[in-house]
Amino acid sequence: MNSPRITLEQWATLVAVVEAGSYARAAGRLHKTQSTVTYAVKKIESLLGVKAFDIVGRKAVLTSTGQTLYRRARVLIEEAMNAEASARSLSAGWEAQIRVVMEHVFPTRVMFEALDRFGRESPHTQIELIESILAGTAEALVQAQADIGITPLVPSGFFGEPLIDMRFVLVAHPDHPLHRLGRPVTQQDLRNARHLVVRESGSTRATRPALESTQRWTVSHMVTSIDAVRSGYGFAWLPEDMIRPELANGTLMPLPLREGHEPRAHLYLVYANRETAGPGTLRLGEIILATTREACAKREGTRSRAGRSAQRASRSK
Repeated sequence: MNSPRITLEQWATLVAVVEAGSYARAAGRLHKTQSTVTYAVKKIESLLGVKAFDIVGRKAVLTSTGQTLYRRARVLIEEAMNAEASARSLSAGWEAQIRVVMEHVFPTRVMFEALDRFGRESPHTQIELIESILAGTAEALVQAQADIGITPLVPSGFFGEPLIDMRFVLVAHPDHPLHRLGRPVTQQDLRNARHLVVRESGSTRATRPALESTQRWTVSHMVTSIDAVRSGYGFAWLPEDMIRPELANGTLMPLPLREGHEPRAHLYLVYANRETAGPGTLRLGEIILATTREACAKREGTRSRAGRSAQRASRSK
């Protein structure tokens, strides 16, 4: 491969002249003499056979060709700086890639915020986010297919850090026959209606549906289940955090239960191997914990305010 005729330092000098507005100011920024700066730009023009600047008064003004060169030079310099930053991260022991397996009910907005915070600290570490369900999440950790897991099922021999408590709500479309019963629904009512269930990922199933419905649709993703229930095709236990908009606008309504209780999923943060985890993996785990706890505190504050508002409305009646 042929070597470039223009050095990175020369391109950086051209960029400095453009952004400083003159050869003299660029020389001051670069801690070089003005003649050195002028020579570097003239060298670029000579080697490429182009004219990058016109001198207007005391200012160096880009020609149309110079504008193109400036844009390309900026990209070259940024790429070089990114390569150096990446090398520094790697030499400090930060991983080039971190794999996170996430239970599908974990709030994606919280995960995205955590990944964004981590990205500001280590922008050159690539993240692979794997969405999984129950047994599949635990299996990915056991088989070392992920570095960090968020799961309700902590595999034997692993340690789980409590992360978030997810509440599930039994819901159906407002016009669903179960809502038209005009009374709390029973287990038998549910068995005779269509139940929307999300299939576990992984090679084995760790759990069995608590309700053996005569009509069941099993889908592969929670979003599909929500869409089906919202369209009136059945009922489902859905994570409250994922259906807040539907509950607020009335497209989904909770079903009153005569017996039983609302299930909850306790999610944990689990390292595949904390002893051998790199500094990036450990730091990302810390950020996920902190971001989730902030979100939980905000959620509880919202619930408390909603509860107080409901009590005031009840008293006013």
